Amino acid sequence: MQTLGSMNTDVLVCGGGVAGTIAAVAAARQGARVLLVERYGFLGGNATAGAVAQFNSWQTEAGRRVVAGLAQEVVDRLRSYGAAAAHDVFVMSTGHTMDRVEYAPEVLKLVLDDMVAEAGVQTLLHASVLDVVCQGPRIEAVQVLTKGGVLRLEGRVVIDASGDIDVLHRAGARFLELGSNEALQPATMMFRFGPVDTARFQALTPGELSTLAARGYAQGALARAALHAARDPFSSDYWFNISRLAIDATDPFALSQAEIEGRRQAWRACQYLRTQVPGCEAGQLRQFATQVGVRETRRVYGEHVLTAEELLAPAQFDDAIAAGAYPIDIHPASGGELIYRPLGKEHAYQIPYRSLIPLGLSNALAAGRGVSATHDALAAIRVMTISMAVGQACGTAAALAAAKGGADVRSVSVDGLRTLLADAGACLQ
Repeated sequence: MQTLGSMNTDVLVCGGGVAGTIAAVAAARQGARVLLVERYGFLGGNATAGAVAQFNSWQTEAGRRVVAGLAQEVVDRLRSYGAAAAHDVFVMSTGHTMDRVEYAPEVLKLVLDDMVAEAGVQTLLHASVLDVVCQGPRIEAVQVLTKGGVLRLEGRVVIDASGDIDVLHRAGARFLELGSNEALQPATMMFRFGPVDTARFQALTPGELSTLAARGYAQGALARAALHAARDPFSSDYWFNISRLAIDATDPFALSQAEIEGRRQAWRACQYLRTQVPGCEAGQLRQFATQVGVRETRRVYGEHVLTAEELLAPAQFDDAIAAGAYPIDIHPASGGELIYRPLGKEHAYQIPYRSLIPLGLSNALAAGRGVSATHDALAAIRVMTISMAVGQACGTAAALAAAKGGADVRSVSVDGLRTLLADAGACLQ
């Protein structure tokens, strides 16, 4: 196989989802040389390829803001393109409220392109992680497969934001195991459906939506008892989040079958929407997401394992680098319902820097859904809004470590990191 040679940088970010992209931008804005590697031809991960189409949970139920900083900049830039709605509070089927921002996934690709370009991030698209070279506790290089051959990438600090945490896995990191009564959360195939009579559809009460969803699930038309959707800001189409695919997405054959089954589930759901749901009578299937959206695979074993009990307390951490207020929301592998543990109206929790640091490695950090957290805790902090906040902290910390010549990421001054984050508009509690 042809080898293209090698490149070196201060901060190497593997995975261009929203967590990795924000990490890259944050590191570059601190003056680091940054290389961002992504397997697709565009950035955004679940936010674009998965077409989630909404950023959830920016504030407590009572309205106190807990996520801002670069995540809010993403929304502001989307709005400059006319591609994001205002912060909106909606009533869930449980009766609780949650705030969200609906956005156009295709335009988010442009926004993320703008942000990395303006920050001076070098972006390498269409590149997949092939192997990792370690020297003791340090990651010396990440080998990626490109259209031109294998490229060796050397970073003083390496951020794994690949979702499945492929880099740390190949580096021999330890990972957390599922408990005896736990299963990986299922994936979802998002699909676009329209046109929808928005006035009639949005007039449905949470109770009416629950009844319709339960009926569709009982009939076998819906894979789970939900009619959750986000409106595309440019049209009367909606992105629907109502499929359920119980797989381990690190298994390539299972993932392949999930893509196929996800499209089948979406097609069946469209027939039910058109015949049974008010406002959807004229709708048609418009588009599938590029990939299934994956909620959970590997979780790295870090210096601190964040627990659900710490989120619910909430525990206060001296090294808190991000905050959140999304509830513990577990999609079980089977059945039609959710396991939902709401928070109090004023409740928010913190995420510590130590949960980004993998045990046994000195120059590596994790961002996104693979950080060090229990299965139940991940069910809260996995959402993209919080992932962007964690990504900002991760990139800032990586730049600080790289400025010391790639010193151990544990040597980063937590007080200095927290000050930089606060100065950049991030919320820490």
